[in-house]
Amino acid sequence: MYWDSYSHKEIKQTVFEALEQNLDYRQKPVLGLPASFLDTEVFYHDAPFLSEAPFLSAMIANPNHIGCHTLNESESAFEGTQKIEAELIDLCTKEIFGGSDESYDGYVASGGTEANIQAIWVLKRYYEKEFEAKPHEIALVYTEDAHYSMPKAGSLLSLDSLVLPVDNESREISNEASIRLKNAHNDGKRYFIIVLNMGTTMFGSIDDIDPVTDWVDELNLNYKIHIDGAFGGFIYPFSDQDSKLTFNHPKINSFTLDGHKMLQSPYGTGIYLTRKGFMDYALTEEANYVKGKDYTLVGSRSGANAIAVWMIMRTYGSEGWKMKINKLLEKTNRLCDQLTDAGIEHYRNPFMNIVTIKSSQIDPQLANEFMLVPDTHDENPNWYKIVVMDHVTQGQLDRFMMQVKSAVSA
Repeated sequence: MYWDSYSHKEIKQTVFEALEQNLDYRQKPVLGLPASFLDTEVFYHDAPFLSEAPFLSAMIANPNHIGCHTLNESESAFEGTQKIEAELIDLCTKEIFGGSDESYDGYVASGGTEANIQAIWVLKRYYEKEFEAKPHEIALVYTEDAHYSMPKAGSLLSLDSLVLPVDNESREISNEASIRLKNAHNDGKRYFIIVLNMGTTMFGSIDDIDPVTDWVDELNLNYKIHIDGAFGGFIYPFSDQDSKLTFNHPKINSFTLDGHKMLQSPYGTGIYLTRKGFMDYALTEEANYVKGKDYTLVGSRSGANAIAVWMIMRTYGSEGWKMKINKLLEKTNRLCDQLTDAGIEHYRNPFMNIVTIKSSQIDPQLANEFMLVPDTHDENPNWYKIVVMDHVTQGQLDRFMMQVKSAVSA
């Protein structure tokens, strides 16, 4: 888990050299591409500050990263910045998720939702092509704490969902899940797409892969696992050095990351990562006018967004990123200690920066004042969550706790 930190000068040089390798609409007679640089009446390409702003320069150049650039061919008009995206995918697979020297595929998606749907779509097509599976024979399996992109994917892809229960206190997958898996198999499900969580949206909980694989192996099921690390992917691998959720696990086929959360990149920077060969199942043969054709759910994508994620990761380097995560976790630890001392019931995975408080323990007006997020916006939420991000100062947390303690003692 190591990658170098680059200076601003090195980052700027790399990005501008990549842009020079891309097509320049001003220098060549470009008659066929249905695209251009950003409108110059609104976005000034000659603004003097752009010489020090590689991301904004990339935005104005407007490279289209349609396709998948870890494969053999892509649109040559944007090959310079595509190489940066390919480097980003390689860095994430190998340095964050322990991928070996073998190659992996992936791309920068519009967000975690798209990346999750892409993963499920790929595995559905895998079962259909390799095993002639019918949609009604494939089960999409996820926990009740999973992100709403899972039922969305099931609806889009005509897959039946099998929702696994979790314990209300520990947020661990309940043993009842094994019974539900067995019943699904008895009801005719032959192929299982299992989604496990690396940091659930509401609780930051991490699914234990071992009992799940034990249950499905005992039933001799045909299955692949996708890890939804949209929130935890840029935290958990750095905070838990003993994580089993890596590409070293033979049953894990793919991961989702989401840069716009912990990485603080622009919206539109989800990341899909998968083992080599599986991207082929998402090939759209009809995309004949696209060189290399298209393997992604969304098609045309912002090359500038891929550059943004790469710039952030190269600015910090692995050691700088670990330091940042440790600071956030120290702040989260202090908050949890204060909650415990005040007798406030809460849930928190020790490797994550989400703290979820039982609604019975906190006044709704206080929760609203500090913009705590409820598990439901109906009248009676069960939980409120705090996410310790960079903008959450120690002073804000201390003021919150002062009011919590005041309410408890009143």
